[in-house]
Amino acid sequence: MRLMFGLIALLAMTGIASAQQTQPAPQKPPAKPPAQAAKPAAPAGKPGPKSPFTPPAFKITIATEGAFPPFNYLDRKGMPAGFEMELAQEACQRIKAECEFIALKWDQLIPGLIDKKFDIIMSSMEVTRERRQRMGLSRRYYLSPGAFIAAKGAPFDGPPSLLRNKRIGIQRDSMHADWADKSFRRSAQLRRYDSVAQALVALANDEVDAVFGDKAQLWLWSQKPEGKCCELVGQDIKDTQTLGVGVAAGLRKEDVKLREALNKAFGEMMTDGTYKKLSEKYFPFALN
Repeated sequence: MRLMFGLIALLAMTGIASAQQTQPAPQKPPAKPPAQAAKPAAPAGKPGPKSPFTPPAFKITIATEGAFPPFNYLDRKGMPAGFEMELAQEACQRIKAECEFIALKWDQLIPGLIDKKFDIIMSSMEVTRERRQRMGLSRRYYLSPGAFIAAKGAPFDGPPSLLRNKRIGIQRDSMHADWADKSFRRSAQLRRYDSVAQALVALANDEVDAVFGDKAQLWLWSQKPEGKCCELVGQDIKDTQTLGVGVAAGLRKEDVKLREALNKAFGEMMTDGTYKKLSEKYFPFALN
């Protein structure tokens, strides 16, 4: 019996030893892979093509009446357009300004400028002593001289002296009436009307022989059906003492740098042919 227990004990010890020999040894944690060298940063992409337009340096607002075509008017979308607005847009690009255009009633323009509601007026505003006192004015950017209009074929295509003793229609209390009074005195029959439009109706009805007024205004009438009867005649009349020095942009007096920049832009446009190109889109004659 003791011999049997001894054999059983011996077999148990042998199994334990065998199990210990077959049990796998504990494994070491896997070694970390060697650190790879950091990849060099991707080179920055090449800058895109440079824009042909210079970023605006500042913003300004330009006001006009929008009621004096083709100098200024409202297009089909209600936006200011016309010769003056094209000049303004070109000037804005040259002075590197982002420009906004607004339309206001005529009697709101100068007060609105002084109250700093906008920055520039471009609305066929004649240079006068009173306006020089209230505002800073740019250089002249257009001048529409005085002119005569008469029936086609009339023998007046020459100096004003050809109209002596003739009936000449003028708008009363206007600078053109002042010039006619000074130039003809009693050598012509001056017929005075409340407006140029009334004088032109009289011309179409053969009640006067000619009308004296603003050249651009007279030419525009001659392009309409009611003005087909007539044409510009004679010489341009330029008299700064009576007919003025022309049209300029209005700015606040303190905005000296803006006025200088605008003057420079206007001057460049007149020198490099841009002004002439824009003018010819609207008129068959020079305006400066």
